Amino acid sequence: MAQSAHRWRDAAAAMAAAGLLVLGLGAPGASAAPAPRIDLKVLVVDNGDSPVEAITAELKNTGIPYTTVDLNASGRPTIDTAFLSDTVGGTPRAKYQGVVLPNEAPFGAGSAEQTALETYEKTYGIPQVDAYTWAHPEVGLDYTTAGGWSGSLDGKQAAVTTEGRAGAFGYLDGPVAFEDNAPDIQESYGYVAKPRTGFTSYVDIAVPSGTGRGSLIGEYAHDGRRELVVTFAYNQYQQQFRVLARGIVEWLTQGVHLGQNRNYFSVHVDDVFAPDSRWDTVRNCTPGDFDCVGGDGEGTTPIRMTADDAAYAAQWEAASGFTLDLAFNAGSGEEWKSENGNVDALTDKLLADKAKYRWVNHTYTHAFLGCVQDTSTVPWSCAKNADGSTQYVSRADISAEIGNNYNWALSHGLSTDRTELVTGEHSGLKSLPQQPADNPNLAGALADNGVKWTASDNSREPAQRAAGSALTVPRYPMNVYYNTGTEAEMADEYNWIYTSKADGGSGLCEDNPTSTCLSEPLSSSTGYDSYIVPQEARTALGHAISNDPRPHYAHQSNLAEDRLLYPVLDKVLADYRALYADNTPLENPRQSAIGTELKYRAAWQSAVGNGSVTAYRVGTTVTVTAPSGIHIPVTAPEGTKKNTLLGTTAFGTPYAGERSAWTTPELLQTALTLTLPS
Repeated sequence: MAQSAHRWRDAAAAMAAAGLLVLGLGAPGASAAPAPRIDLKVLVVDNGDSPVEAITAELKNTGIPYTTVDLNASGRPTIDTAFLSDTVGGTPRAKYQGVVLPNEAPFGAGSAEQTALETYEKTYGIPQVDAYTWAHPEVGLDYTTAGGWSGSLDGKQAAVTTEGRAGAFGYLDGPVAFEDNAPDIQESYGYVAKPRTGFTSYVDIAVPSGTGRGSLIGEYAHDGRRELVVTFAYNQYQQQFRVLARGIVEWLTQGVHLGQNRNYFSVHVDDVFAPDSRWDTVRNCTPGDFDCVGGDGEGTTPIRMTADDAAYAAQWEAASGFTLDLAFNAGSGEEWKSENGNVDALTDKLLADKAKYRWVNHTYTHAFLGCVQDTSTVPWSCAKNADGSTQYVSRADISAEIGNNYNWALSHGLSTDRTELVTGEHSGLKSLPQQPADNPNLAGALADNGVKWTASDNSREPAQRAAGSALTVPRYPMNVYYNTGTEAEMADEYNWIYTSKADGGSGLCEDNPTSTCLSEPLSSSTGYDSYIVPQEARTALGHAISNDPRPHYAHQSNLAEDRLLYPVLDKVLADYRALYADNTPLENPRQSAIGTELKYRAAWQSAVGNGSVTAYRVGTTVTVTAPSGIHIPVTAPEGTKKNTLLGTTAFGTPYAGERSAWTTPELLQTALTLTLPS
């Protein structure tokens, strides 16, 4: 892989050297002159189409600064020499390290703006991405009539070529499948074409209804310029784009850029030690819940893991190479134990294997920590004080829930991070419509217990925010319900939510404009495995491959009885490992690390947005300045060194064939400087 990466960057370096020759900065016999300064920023020329929007989203998500020129804006700047380059301190400066265009010539071939852009690219060796274009000789491809094809790519499988693996797409192993989520709707259209001289295909596909293979993504080197030519349509949410986006960006930036991109997957299992209520397939509600008319929970069998389930969890972790985060309620476990002859084989087994898990404080008894709930009406409301103000759970009660659980963990040797917390139902935080603001007693209780990271529900609050001195960590709820222990129960509740009234469902899907109804109810015996598992695994994998560190959460009930969670996790892990090379592992951080990542990202985006970051490359030296205290994300080739006052150290950690990290200048330094491999 190292040699492959070097071949990719050698080609990029050769093009950059060609740019220096044009400038007269590297020609034999020329007077010594400084290498040009290349600012680490991307120019995006946007026509409003989804492919450009997708690449822009990838740049933003990675943390790469960019400038957008909207072709549809009447007052947009003119693309000319002054817009693209200038001189700083006597050194020629290229203002952009790469250019994203909607197609190969959006300003019109031979126009003044197109000519200025092409001259700029040749002068400084700047790469260009054609976000989506058709197959024709001007982009180095034969017409599709010459042994190629055009049409719907839905359900088809592309592959990374040998040259792609040796370059920017070397993080991929397996075939790249194009989505086919709705057979009656065309989701991806593309041109499959044969390369001409100067064109190197990186991603190709067997020519449908033909012979051989044709390109979908490839590099066209011509006239001293390099273009990455993409000949299929896409948007930022499609899996095929998410898989290929890293390669597009790394090619565009020649593997040296601000920002970093990794794949993440963490799973919290809530309510460990506690029992969970069970869905009533007759009443279509959960007995014990306020809105379950006639069902008080008496006489029902709650769902709780057994010692065998705990043993299976440890075995599964070892076999899958994946660590679960167990969010535990020790008080609920102690209550269960006292009601069952002071014997609890589940807790005994989990404690015996305690070192195999990460443990997260989920409060002692899973109490609701927001307003005091008035359950006399459905839905419930916040109880009121005599003066009409909202009655809230007290700071002391919240603190006891947090502290008692943490102290139990210490006394039982659990490796619990004091700074992490998951409150029951994410309570204490605002919960619309009943509680539009955080419990005012929450912030003090969090501070009392040293909590810095408290979980929130991503479906309600996707952005990290402050809760007193703590910050939230949004979590994705998994569509594997807490109140189901068997596949039949899961299918029944899923049908109730996602089928029409005519099919026996609640009709919620009919009344919600953001939802759709199932065409027919799922089978109680096969619906979970055949439909729900693939759907949920696809959603989770989509998060995992989108540089999104937010954790997912399910419940201990999903590790019990039919062990519903494992088929979803198995599919996510298997699909991921089939796609990605070993040099691109699935990161599995704990809650505090995720919170820190989100905090760094927010600060970085703010600094980039207000123009307080300066970054450029001169030869093999990268220089970055940012406001004091801001952690800087950088991606660079293997062999990159970080400069210190007394020498150099290896930069970053390896990922996807490169090295990346959040970093800061060293002590007494005002700028971060890196030395790239020659």
